[in-house]
Amino acid sequence: MQRPPQEDFALKETNPHLGGGKVTGDKLTSTYDLVEQMQYLYVRVVKAKDLPGKDVTGSCDPYVEVRLGNYKGTTRHFEKKSNPEWNQVFAFSKDRIQASVLEVTVKDKDVVKDDFIGRVLFDLNEIPKRVPPDSPLAPQWYRLEDRKNEKAKGELMLAVWMGTQADEAFPEAWHSDAAAVSGADGLANIRSKVYLSPKLWYLRVNVIEAQDLQPSDKSRFPEVFVKAILGNQALRTRVSMSKSINPMWNEDLMFVAAEPFEEPLILSVEDRVAPNKDEVLGRCAVPLQYVDRRLDHKPVSTRWYNLEKHVIVEGEKKKEVKFASKIHMRICLEGGYHVLDESTHYSSDLRPTAKQLWKSSIGVLELGILNAQGLSPMKTKDGRATTDAYCVAKYGQKWVRTRTIIDSFAPKWNEQYTWEVFDPCTVVTIGVFDNCHLQGGDKAGRDSRIGKVRIRLSTLETDRVYTHSYPLLVLHPSGVKKMGEIHLAVRFTCSSLVNMMHMYSQPLLPKMHYIHPLTVSQLDSLRHQATQIVSIRLSRAEPPLRKEVVEYMLDVGSHMWSMRRSKANFFRIMGVLSGLIAVGKWFDQICNWKNPITTVLIHILFLILVMYPELILPTIFLYLFLIGVWYYRWRPRHPPHMDTRLSCADNAHPDELDEEFDTFPTSRPADIVRMRYDRLRSIAGRIQTVVGDLATQGERLQSLLSWRDPRATALFVIFCLVAAIVLYVTPFQVVALLTGFYVLRHPRFRYKLPSVPLNFFRRLPARTDCML
Repeated sequence: MQRPPQEDFALKETNPHLGGGKVTGDKLTSTYDLVEQMQYLYVRVVKAKDLPGKDVTGSCDPYVEVRLGNYKGTTRHFEKKSNPEWNQVFAFSKDRIQASVLEVTVKDKDVVKDDFIGRVLFDLNEIPKRVPPDSPLAPQWYRLEDRKNEKAKGELMLAVWMGTQADEAFPEAWHSDAAAVSGADGLANIRSKVYLSPKLWYLRVNVIEAQDLQPSDKSRFPEVFVKAILGNQALRTRVSMSKSINPMWNEDLMFVAAEPFEEPLILSVEDRVAPNKDEVLGRCAVPLQYVDRRLDHKPVSTRWYNLEKHVIVEGEKKKEVKFASKIHMRICLEGGYHVLDESTHYSSDLRPTAKQLWKSSIGVLELGILNAQGLSPMKTKDGRATTDAYCVAKYGQKWVRTRTIIDSFAPKWNEQYTWEVFDPCTVVTIGVFDNCHLQGGDKAGRDSRIGKVRIRLSTLETDRVYTHSYPLLVLHPSGVKKMGEIHLAVRFTCSSLVNMMHMYSQPLLPKMHYIHPLTVSQLDSLRHQATQIVSIRLSRAEPPLRKEVVEYMLDVGSHMWSMRRSKANFFRIMGVLSGLIAVGKWFDQICNWKNPITTVLIHILFLILVMYPELILPTIFLYLFLIGVWYYRWRPRHPPHMDTRLSCADNAHPDELDEEFDTFPTSRPADIVRMRYDRLRSIAGRIQTVVGDLATQGERLQSLLSWRDPRATALFVIFCLVAAIVLYVTPFQVVALLTGFYVLRHPRFRYKLPSVPLNFFRRLPARTDCML
């Protein structure tokens, strides 16, 4: 038995006060029912009128300052305007309120010192409460007062109320957490946002042939190939075998394209004039908006495209169209495939690209991101350690990003998100990051990863709320480290049980993946391109979801060699085989009469099954049913989480971790690379031996009838003839009984030497003789 993972790295079940405690049975009733309620004081500053002017023109540059204790938020200011409109909302967390009076002050922007125009004071005890779905509170006009609480000139329209994070004003409000953030870019970077991945297509370019090419050197046969470029993807065909001006290829090139299609497909026909010199014989650009889209395996029609030749005359580039030169191609956007942009082990979406092929949803996934505890310091600010944490969750095409909680090792987000579910065998990924872009100026900084959680939906019971604290584990060159814990609430609601059960009978991927499968190398290359496209598109959003965040969420680089991961996979294989090995040992104990009572019972069961063979299958399925029911008592109570012991992360050698974090190609000194190479050779040698042994056993089976060893094959053929005659004249029950009783015979009738069939099998030839 494996030891359980360290307690510090284990999942912990929690009992938070969700939805303000509005629980009815196992269902919660409010809109934000998977998070804890957070109380906020909201101030909506709408507009002002009749503000007095301080200069000669009688106008002012007004802005509003909202102050509550140590927290202060300001609106933007207007120039020369006595009736400004701001319509800005400020939210102050009730947990951090350390005052009894809210002060809303109108000021006049000045170069030296801002002038006081007037203010409105509110007693916090008098502020009304508002809970959605109540309608928003109507703003009112308030007369401004001077510092002596006497009426001043001008009025301010405000709405002030106590609410929760379920309020409509919450997402776009200025938060008291943002008091330390400067600049509009910094403020934009701390707000919660929802992003959508671009719609990805596979583009298939079937290059068939070209006609009437005009190479510059007429004295030789051209060595022609076609190069295709889409964005930063470039592929080329092989050199045509037909040495003529009408070459043929009939070769497929596959690309990933994203809507909206911004770049055309550029094709160039080139002639390899010398080993490192290619001459362009013609080019054409194909806009993807006009390319055919297909949903199944039916071929689309082919088209001839004119090739243009670019010539440079006196330093200017001119386009010369060779109408005689054409290229014949079949180009289509494949809507029947699912474009893989995630690791296949952790896919959150398996639907085809074309919306027409989507099945109806089977349920809803609801995720409540509550809080985090004990986060590690990620950077230093003003001489002290700090962390500005935010979460990113990804499922399907929808990415969500929580607001950033400034300077806290125990941030409370309490944000809830919802996704439609189309397949239960999918995974939602939640990552925690440290925001390094709060001051707006540091564009080159990278958001540091704090940890990641994956939850497979098929491991969740439907309509049950799971509340757990997940350890945030990150592998560093120094070893695995716990960076803190994140507290999540998850509920998977099934809308149609029949549809969900039906999904288990369906192929995992769309049928085009099985009718016209892509090769493994193609899928690897296309997945790399897809992740690059998604990361570039999301980093262009405002605020950006940065490249390092997207790549961490999509597990880019997980296919790289790792000694630790290789060992973990080996132990996983051994864990799978250990069940078979245990059954084999148990059967060996039965055969050797270690427990005579059990052996006698097995004899009786064997006798019944042989005499009544129609009971064999029912008995097998009955035993499986009983085993399944028996194990129900030990069913997992929690969703599975990253296991440091299973991953071999808790006792990995420092050099193995250093190798895992090394760049590709390597950046380490030659002596370290030599040592790692020798170690890799020794491990690969062991793997090679095991694979060779397996191949040897298979080849011995093949050689039974291949006459490579004529005597052995002759013996086997004669044995088969005798066995056929004996089995033909002997009832099956007699043969089965004799075979079974022989296998289960008592140890006193056994020999220590290997059996005759085993000796015969081991003497059979394999193809090892032919190996160099």
